[in-house]
Amino acid sequence: MLVLSRRVGESVVIGAGSPEAVTITVLEVRGDVIRLGIDAPRSVAIHRAELLAEVADANTEAASPSETSVASLTEALRTRH
Repeated sequence: MLVLSRRVGESVVIGAGSPEAVTITVLEVRGDVIRLGIDAPRSVAIHRAELLAEVADANTEAASPSETSVASLTEALRTRH
């Protein structure tokens, strides 16, 4: 991981020279909260890391039904015939 120190109003450019370049600017620092401005092409998806982790966890949970659910479905299929 690259670690940089920036002050309010300073920016970092990712992919400089590319049409997909992203510029991140420090807008405000208040306590332990930093407001960032992100200038990126619409084709670049920007997500909060914690939300991506939450979605990944929810998808994993949805794709892995509980043993109770599997047993219930198995029983339902057995009694169907």
